[in-house]
Amino acid sequence: MKVLPLDTHLPGVSTLSYGCMGLGGGWNDNPVSQELVQQTHDIVDVVIGSGINFFDHADIYTMGKAEEVFGRVLAERPELRGSIYLQSKCGIRFEDGQGPNRYDFSAQWIEDSVNGILRRLQTDYLDILLLHRPDPLMEADEVAGAFEKLKSSGKVRHFGVSNMQGQQMQFLQRALDMPLVANQLEMSLQHHGWLDESICVNNDDGKAWNFAPGTLEYCQMNNVQIQSWSSLCRGIYSGRDVSNESGATQQTAQLVSRLAAEYGVSPEAILLAFLRRHPASIQPVIGTTNLDRIKACQQATDITLSREHWYSLYVTARGQNVP
Repeated sequence: MKVLPLDTHLPGVSTLSYGCMGLGGGWNDNPVSQELVQQTHDIVDVVIGSGINFFDHADIYTMGKAEEVFGRVLAERPELRGSIYLQSKCGIRFEDGQGPNRYDFSAQWIEDSVNGILRRLQTDYLDILLLHRPDPLMEADEVAGAFEKLKSSGKVRHFGVSNMQGQQMQFLQRALDMPLVANQLEMSLQHHGWLDESICVNNDDGKAWNFAPGTLEYCQMNNVQIQSWSSLCRGIYSGRDVSNESGATQQTAQLVSRLAAEYGVSPEAILLAFLRRHPASIQPVIGTTNLDRIKACQQATDITLSREHWYSLYVTARGQNVP
């Protein structure tokens, strides 16, 4: 079994991560109900029972309520904190009286955001803080100062990024005296630009791709954990109605189902095994709130796709052969 790069910093971290964006109700101002708290208790139990000990948050998820409802669970079960790893993100600001939707990597916003995250999660520290999306106005030295302050205070133990390319990471890393430990990117069988770009080098087809040149290689060379969001393709290959989708999508759903039967696992496990087969040791983030689907995902850690099956999935999802 592959050891994740993140295991260097978080010993025993699980192969899969649970994404908490679906917790806390809708993206509105409605208060967190006891029913939502109970739902989170049930999800946490199934997640941990499935061998997952890493929980991924962001300050904006359901307008902060995802962290709030998770924090209420931790307050009711404080013994959980020592057995799990918590990650959250900051840097996205919604439209308000001061400006439009925007990104903010200013030291003050990062520090204030972390204080809010810790308050909502009802914990003293984060295992990892990610910068959510690149801020064109980022001052690397200013970010470095905020990171150092948060680390020295014990509020954040490790730092990373999300949706950044390798060159952006390298630029930020030059200002830091601590390693960036993770980069979370949209990667899946459906969202396969990360693979298309790699095989279209020196090919005219490559002109159409702009995923993140060299990012996977940068992360592999620097022991940065790649985390994939939207890993399950929003159910499009694992049970959702695809009768109105493209021929390639329908064929891919059929292939996933066929391979699931051959390997004796769930369709969800095949989708995650596709990501895990890549040499970058990707840590898939799963975000479903369906308890049965969470359990079904765990099976991905029990199989390794053959090279031929991996390529069959990729080529079918592309809808065309490799160049």
